[in-house]
Amino acid sequence: MQLSRLPSLFFPSLTWRVKTHSKLIYLTFDDGPVPQVTPQVLDILDTFGWKATFFCVGENVAKHPDLYREVLARGHRTGNHSYNHIRGFRYTTDEYVQNVKKASEMIQSKLFRPPHGRMTFAQMKALRKEYDIVMWDVITYDYDQKRSPERILKTIKRNLRKGSVVVFHDSLKAKENVLEVLPKALEFWESEGYDCGLL
Repeated sequence: MQLSRLPSLFFPSLTWRVKTHSKLIYLTFDDGPVPQVTPQVLDILDTFGWKATFFCVGENVAKHPDLYREVLARGHRTGNHSYNHIRGFRYTTDEYVQNVKKASEMIQSKLFRPPHGRMTFAQMKALRKEYDIVMWDVITYDYDQKRSPERILKTIKRNLRKGSVVVFHDSLKAKENVLEVLPKALEFWESEGYDCGLL
């Protein structure tokens, strides 16, 4: 689903999509790395020669450091997705920032994406001093197990545009959908003349 223009109008300093005249897609993945999904996602990307940015959860990196290193070794970029995938509205600004910084001990990146796409204005203001905050303009909802792969792919096709930041998930919840839809999305993008951009 493509976001309405309202969030990007209220928070223009965040990256919602990339301004470009080229037919580029900025592919991203959230919530990994997990051994049951991430390696298969990496293999699919290798098959098509596409690169992506993986917004990783700190505790997953702590559990699977070799897999995190493999993401980087295969030429992808990583971003910070907090240490425990926490919802910003439930924490003070200091607690939230400290959680992100804890993840930064393992994730060497200046890119940050708030879990669930939610944080307070004060949290955003504090984090912007050290991070480029990346949102999205197309989210696949692949983690919603009630959505069929066909519906997800239709959403992706309908909302695509130059510079789109697209969110998939390399998580257990999304496993079935992402592994089925991702290669079809890549085939479609290439048939339409799109190439991968990298944040």
